[in-house]
Amino acid sequence: MKSREGLIRAKRFKVEEKRRQVGQIESMIAEFERMTKDLDDQVTAEQERSGIHDADHFAYPTFAKAAIQRRDNLIASISELRERLNLAEGECSEAIEELAKYQAIAERDQERHADRAPGEAA
Repeated sequence: MKSREGLIRAKRFKVEEKRRQVGQIESMIAEFERMTKDLDDQVTAEQERSGIHDADHFAYPTFAKAAIQRRDNLIASISELRERLNLAEGECSEAIEELAKYQAIAERDQERHADRAPGEAA
């Protein structure tokens, strides 16, 4: 019985760890999306300031080109993070199902133990 309790504790820990991973990835995605929007705003402001909107123009602002490159890199990172998020969510769901299975087994064993008469042998 004690070993099962330890196993359930380990499964709970695993579930919490998977939930933390999901939360961290979601936070990173949100932060990268915010940074992407900020870069878009900076590019727009720089284009308005210079009056040049064509990135192929010879006088296009260097700052705007660099900001566009950083934004594109962030967008690629967001895409990779979304893939990792999908995997992490799947692993979290599996861990939750596994925990539920072990908890159900433990509850069933407790009910069986409680149903036995005090003098009955196990």
